Amino acid sequence: MRTGEFEASLEEARLYPQLWRLLLGLLLITFIFATGAAMLMGAFVAVVNQIDSMNAVHTGAALNRLRAAAQGYGGIDTPLAVFLLLITFIALFIGPMLSAAAFHFRGPGSLFGPPADWFRGFGTALAVLVPIYLALVGLSFVLESPVPNLPFGQWLGYLPFAIPLIFIQTAAEELVFRGYLQQQLAARFSSRWIWMVLPSLVFAGLHWSQASGDTLPFVLLSAFVFGLIAADITEQTGNLGATMGIHFGNNLFGMLGVALGESVSGLALFVSITPEGVSTSLVAGLLFSLAMLVVVWWITRRLLTR
Repeated sequence: MRTGEFEASLEEARLYPQLWRLLLGLLLITFIFATGAAMLMGAFVAVVNQIDSMNAVHTGAALNRLRAAAQGYGGIDTPLAVFLLLITFIALFIGPMLSAAAFHFRGPGSLFGPPADWFRGFGTALAVLVPIYLALVGLSFVLESPVPNLPFGQWLGYLPFAIPLIFIQTAAEELVFRGYLQQQLAARFSSRWIWMVLPSLVFAGLHWSQASGDTLPFVLLSAFVFGLIAADITEQTGNLGATMGIHFGNNLFGMLGVALGESVSGLALFVSITPEGVSTSLVAGLLFSLAMLVVVWWITRRLLTR
């Protein structure tokens, strides 16, 4: 049985649930993301270079860093490279809303859910996550001793730009996977294997990266479990507020607080240096972080459904 809130959220999705519409919608999202990302990156580079011609050296290096990371050679470890990556998600944020409108005649509100419920879910998730993750960061200093990455003043200066972009990045992913894809599959199929597990598998698969090295299985496992958590709490609440809050908070700490060395670390205040290969401590740390994510999900779920 699915919750009444989730069934209500599928009202518009059920009007035009045909699979061919969903497939065309996903193709449109991919097209918008690919072309929009290229245009946004080009515009960003042009503006930065216009401010100071010497910036051309830095933007060129940032683009090379992104290409290398995509091929599995190291992480995205400079601020400019991270900003270049994050702005591409503006296109992905727009894509599912356009696809929902073009192929299913749905308004953007049907993806997010009722505004009051969305804000309640988003705020509750962050209120649960922040103290738990602060404790997790404190524990990391006791066990691992992360090294400083950015000067504090420079890091503070980046926050007004980084925080909104991280919200857009996480919201875009939730709109695609828990909004558009999950809702349209749930409108067509009753099996959880299709509308809950399948999008989570796709979500995990898109986190595959050669740069993860020997830790790749644990990265994929974490992404898959997160996908299931996000799918469940979306069903329980009937909106994307809580899942967007959890995703936003998780990435905020992981990208701006203490980042793994071979990851998206360019805007982090501290970096946790990962040893070569898969060490017992690294595996334990990844599994413990995953366990804390499950705790956040469980508490948030209880608060929003009691």
